[in-house]
Amino acid sequence: MAKRQSATSLELSPDEERRVRMRKYTIAMSVRMVCIVAGVFTTGILMWIFFALAIFLPYFAVIIANSQGGTTKDNSTKIVAPAVSIPASKIRIVDEE
Repeated sequence: MAKRQSATSLELSPDEERRVRMRKYTIAMSVRMVCIVAGVFTTGILMWIFFALAIFLPYFAVIIANSQGGTTKDNSTKIVAPAVSIPASKIRIVDEE
C-alpha cells in the first residue's frame, strides 16, 4: 500500500520558495552596498578589502539564494529490485536438433 503524504513532508510552495530566495539575495545585496560605501570612505588595505567583497559578493549571493539547504526530506518510497538466484543444479541445457 502506498505511503500517505503528510502535510509536514510537503516541500515549500513555489511562491514561498521564491520569497525565501529573494530575501536571501536582498540581504546579500544590502551587505554589498554597505561594502561599496565603506570602500569609498576608507583608505589603504581596508578599502581594497571592501571593494573586493563588493565585487565577489554577487556571485556568492546567487549561490546562497539558490541553494536548497536541508529543508526538504526524502520521504519517498524507494523501489528495491528483488535478488534472484538460481542454483546451478536447477540449470539444464537442452540441445534440440
